[in-house]
Amino acid sequence: MTQHPNPTQSPQFFLTAPSPCPYLEGQFERKVFTHLVGEKATEMNDLLTQGGFRRSQNIAYRPACETCRACVSVRILADEFKPGRNMRRVMQHNSDLVGVMHEAVPSTEQYSLFRAYLDARHRKGGMSDMTVLDYAMMVEDTHVDTKVIEYRRRGPDTFITGKGQGDLIAVALTDKMADGLSMVYSYFDPDMEGRSLGTFMILDHIARAQAMGLPHVYLGYWVNGSRKMSYKMRFQPQEHLRPKGWERFGGI
Repeated sequence: MTQHPNPTQSPQFFLTAPSPCPYLEGQFERKVFTHLVGEKATEMNDLLTQGGFRRSQNIAYRPACETCRACVSVRILADEFKPGRNMRRVMQHNSDLVGVMHEAVPSTEQYSLFRAYLDARHRKGGMSDMTVLDYAMMVEDTHVDTKVIEYRRRGPDTFITGKGQGDLIAVALTDKMADGLSMVYSYFDPDMEGRSLGTFMILDHIARAQAMGLPHVYLGYWVNGSRKMSYKMRFQPQEHLRPKGWERFGGI
């Protein structure tokens, strides 16, 4: 019989067994995790994210590797962010897109795009065999304030409703927190790689955080030595979580 943690009690933390690190060859990762359930899930998610955890469905986790400290939690200082020339070019190139924020509800259209993204970019990754039911769980199995932002081309009614009407081009799964937006997962049409849609979605989240009066955009982990994580360093200024707390990195 499966037992679920009592939401009225303090959270219990568990440690995973070692497994090969997906970012650094020759390293092994371990994670400490807890369940995010009950009435205090949103508050707990805020506290844990500020403490370097990430969310996946109703689980909050963070690295607890025995011999490596390469994973560093990163958050952008949204109020101070100013895009450089290349980022302004990305924003201009995608000015025909409109992002609309919805409740965390999955759709077959989302899954089709998600599947195409995985098949093109992460065919050998840990998510490569996710079914439509797995995807639905990823989106809707949440006890916190989670949103789905869908990006589409502008339609003829854009200036009236602000909604895009074209095909779905990109999607971001995002948690709204008391002090910022946490980007849980994002994906896009792999045939439109030239648009730099990953960069565009981060820029869009920075703009949304600024409009909401939220100081941070959480990007998850930067892994020193991992090429696939290097893009996160472009968004300055930002803060890194160190043993003494959040420390400024980059910017004036």
